[in-house]
Amino acid sequence: MSDFVLAGGRFVLPGAVMNGGYLPVVNGRFGAWSAEAPEGDAPVVDVSGKWVAPGLVDTHIHGFYNHATTDNDPEGIDISSAELARHGTTSWLPTTFTQGVEDLGRSCKAIADAAAARGPEFVGARIQGIYLEGPFFTTKHVGAQNPKFLIDPSVEVFHEWQEQAGGRIIKSALAAEKPGACRYIAQLDAEGVVTAIGHSDATYDESLAAVNAGATCFVHTYNGQRGLHHREPGVLGCAMTTPNTFAEIICDGKHVVPAAIKALVEAKGWQHTVLITDCLGCGGMPEGKYMSGGLPVVLKDNLCWLADMSSIAGSVLTLVRGVKNMVDWGIVTAEQALRMGSEIPARSVRIDDRCGFIKPGRLADFIVLDSELNLVDTYVGGTLVPQA
Repeated sequence: MSDFVLAGGRFVLPGAVMNGGYLPVVNGRFGAWSAEAPEGDAPVVDVSGKWVAPGLVDTHIHGFYNHATTDNDPEGIDISSAELARHGTTSWLPTTFTQGVEDLGRSCKAIADAAAARGPEFVGARIQGIYLEGPFFTTKHVGAQNPKFLIDPSVEVFHEWQEQAGGRIIKSALAAEKPGACRYIAQLDAEGVVTAIGHSDATYDESLAAVNAGATCFVHTYNGQRGLHHREPGVLGCAMTTPNTFAEIICDGKHVVPAAIKALVEAKGWQHTVLITDCLGCGGMPEGKYMSGGLPVVLKDNLCWLADMSSIAGSVLTLVRGVKNMVDWGIVTAEQALRMGSEIPARSVRIDDRCGFIKPGRLADFIVLDSELNLVDTYVGGTLVPQA
């Protein structure tokens, strides 16, 4: 690890984008941006004409590069992390599927083991916590989750998983209409765990009751939930009308068309719209047949389908591509899109004290992009991530 100074870029800092100037990296951490060159003889990295932004934060992702959280394999989690960093994601929440109680616990333990075993020499996306997507969902909107493992919310079962996870579970999704949902939400909120409404056929009133109990996020908005109707606004209506909640959106243009994404951003504001990938373990791989969450899937045309092609199973999107999409579609500015892929996700799961920002003293996890938002370089802890 060596010290250096970034010079001449467009720096996405917490208060504003600063054009030009200097950003030092010292001992793997950010120094303070300044308009004048800092003293010393640290080498200068010229990033003129390029964006320098916080490393991207993916808060809903099941794996990458042919490794998934359901494999229960710490080494596979590390391989996913390394490949994600090569694609601009420097922090992630390994996300589980609907599985049996014991299998889900094993998945949590494997993720925790991977996180615990890492030393400072590891260069890859940081595991910032675990996201439980399931198994507290409704059959009607089960999507690519395995319906035979659906159960009602249970704080007691959650605590079993949390113990196996070493306390690393920071987000849990459930259907708002399930028996015991509000009790579950309130208890997890008291324990500092974010709860999210998803794979749900809840009415607007049921969804709002969940928000009033402490739920603060909506899972891949539009997908796997009761939609908006003028006499029953449903889950989507609740997502759009609760200003202090966060709404995930899969920004591949296939799960949700750009016009619908624009409608959500107009309703929520970009400050509460979280760009996610919902990427499956086959992300980064060629077209073909794979397994995902215990179910056979087909990767075709940059999208993952259930084997019978009856439903989209998930995406193979990279978050840096999603950021670029949002700008190419004319929905937000480049600055807003970069924040929606870093700062806003970090805020949505309460890890903004660790990632999502370029601040003095923070670990120097950042990306460099060209003027068209194509990824140029990724740095983790001030170390340049080698390209494959």
